[in-house]
Amino acid sequence: MQSKPDTIAAISTAAGQGGVGVIRISGAGASSLAVALLGELPTPRHARYCEFPDAQGEVIDQGLAIFFKSPHSYTGEDVLELQGHGGTAVLQLLLQRCLSLGARLAEAGEFTRRAFLNNKIDLAQAEGVADLIEATTAQAARSAMRSLQGEFSRTVQNLVAELINLRMLVEAMLDFPEEEL
Repeated sequence: MQSKPDTIAAISTAAGQGGVGVIRISGAGASSLAVALLGELPTPRHARYCEFPDAQGEVIDQGLAIFFKSPHSYTGEDVLELQGHGGTAVLQLLLQRCLSLGARLAEAGEFTRRAFLNNKIDLAQAEGVADLIEATTAQAARSAMRSLQGEFSRTVQNLVAELINLRMLVEAMLDFPEEEL
């Protein structure tokens, strides 16, 4: 892996209130943060309903915790997702708790940048993530999703392969003009 060794955390749902809010934590310290917050490490890829306590043990919220073990996560690192209620104050309290346990606040787009640096997605797919988030029409969302799924990258790779093959044929014809190719 090529990304930073530190652990990052951020609210992953849109700003404002909602029924569900998600805090994502990624990095080498995600598993120890999970143990410190939840009392144990959740079974990878299994949702666990639990309480999210503050430093004094008072419950901030209740919800689902899902742990993704490296490299089987979006970023390619250990990832913990906390899915609780989507109130602004609740999410801020839970995020502050994660930061107090050793994570730092993620920069905008840092989860996707880590996915790119860890070869989970290529640059076109990373741009597809941003395009999908910003899509305002159904057609824009479909186009961004195709890019995120690697359609654009595969097309470019196929063109590159064809160009390489064509270049080899041209060079062979120049080097061996008397041969029939």
